[in-house]
Amino acid sequence: MKKIRLILGDQLNSKHSWFNTQNDEVIYLMAEMRQETDYVKHHIQKVVAFFLSMRNFKEELTAKGHQFLYFKISDKDNPHKLEKIVQKAIEKSGAKKFEYQLPDEYRLDEQLKKICSDLDIETEAFDTEHFFTKREELKDFFEGKKQLIMENFYRMMRKKHDIMMVNGQPDGGKWNFDHNNRKKWPGSPEIPHERGFRKDISSILEEIKKAGVNTFGNIASDNFNWPTSRADSLSVLNYFCKKLLVHFGDFQDAMHTKEKYLFHSRLSFAMNSKMLSPKEVIEKVLEYYYEHTDEIDISQVEGFVRQILGWREYMRGIYWKEMPNYRKLNELDNNNPLPDFFWTGKTKMNCLSHAIGQSLDDAYAHHIQRLMIIGNYALLTQTNPDEVDNWYLGVYIDAIEWVEITNTRGMSQFADGGIVATKPYVSSANYINKMGNYCKECQYSHTKKTGEDACPFNALYWNFLDEKKDYFKNNQRMAMMLNLLKKKDLTELQQLKDRAADVISNPDKF
Repeated sequence: MKKIRLILGDQLNSKHSWFNTQNDEVIYLMAEMRQETDYVKHHIQKVVAFFLSMRNFKEELTAKGHQFLYFKISDKDNPHKLEKIVQKAIEKSGAKKFEYQLPDEYRLDEQLKKICSDLDIETEAFDTEHFFTKREELKDFFEGKKQLIMENFYRMMRKKHDIMMVNGQPDGGKWNFDHNNRKKWPGSPEIPHERGFRKDISSILEEIKKAGVNTFGNIASDNFNWPTSRADSLSVLNYFCKKLLVHFGDFQDAMHTKEKYLFHSRLSFAMNSKMLSPKEVIEKVLEYYYEHTDEIDISQVEGFVRQILGWREYMRGIYWKEMPNYRKLNELDNNNPLPDFFWTGKTKMNCLSHAIGQSLDDAYAHHIQRLMIIGNYALLTQTNPDEVDNWYLGVYIDAIEWVEITNTRGMSQFADGGIVATKPYVSSANYINKMGNYCKECQYSHTKKTGEDACPFNALYWNFLDEKKDYFKNNQRMAMMLNLLKKKDLTELQQLKDRAADVISNPDKF
């Protein structure tokens, strides 16, 4: 029986059981769609990375004998909408069955259910065979519990999958080495250059431009730096193990004006597109660690494993537990517009200029830049989480809604009212100065709270606490901050609030 099997752009798992055998009756369907380029405005590097990876995936599996029907963005007969593409493929092939892998985005899940209900042939959905967990596993684990504490979930995952466990106890005697992972990078140890690729992508850039796809951000047509095949992805993974893992944990929260990537792996796009699986990434990292325990401390490795086995799986579980209502949450009732400099990086605040500028240049920023610089500013200025969501979903090469929205609307913006985070992740300039060197070269003083040269983050921080004090009055984790607010001199507090109002009303002035 002839079958059409759909593969979405983030389902590039060549190790999927679908490909264990070659069958002439199976046609794999892939498409570069305006539906996907246009539902939010994307960074040009993100569009290029997905299209190149999809094409390489198709070529790799075609070479192994599998049949493909592939629509490029530039193909004149490309309908660009998933319903029409599926229907066209069925009519063209005479297929009697339509199969697909469960999508990781709610909107696509709903769309594919509707497509299947409208088809008059047999349909079936399959697991992507990528994640450690099933969609409902986190929901079942937290059934009846008041809080969705990630650490509890992480420990369960370690035990269940026997990862970094020795005789039923955590390797190294501790579950979590997070306190070891908060160092500022002082300029040493030396950071190896990232594993880059320097690809010429001028041809596909021209195709995207001719198709009329509206993008933003910067790209060098002769110097594309991201992995776009399984071989590339494995190369980045091996490079991380050999060159970067040794200091990853120590400096994973650090920020520096001269270093974009520090000791970070740059594997998130390869994983989120499924060119690599979380299981093989963890296994490779642990294999390397156990062969080099005399060189690499356990804190470096546990911090990395926690990001993947804990945080990544946790965020996916939250997504499927809370959608579709999650995307509408705005518990703090924040409604200010996103400043224009989010699209240009042009601001006098050095930390924001670097973090946003880097995001626009490279479609990349690490988690502390995203959370404690960009997200912190958006929350302190009480920006509408819808606008923040759309920017984050568009700008980062690894951003797919299941992982982006829970990190942005939840962890970063506290718009979910505490489902993900027990308190809002806000700070004054003190934390920014503690974790990086941004403040050293800034025209604003991180130590000053008022005055023209005072860092805007300081006024914004105290204004936010004052504006939201009634909301957080029963939050125990906010008690110390709110007690400090009560002790504030009222004249100074008013000066801080006036400056914050100026920053919020005139963001391009600062």
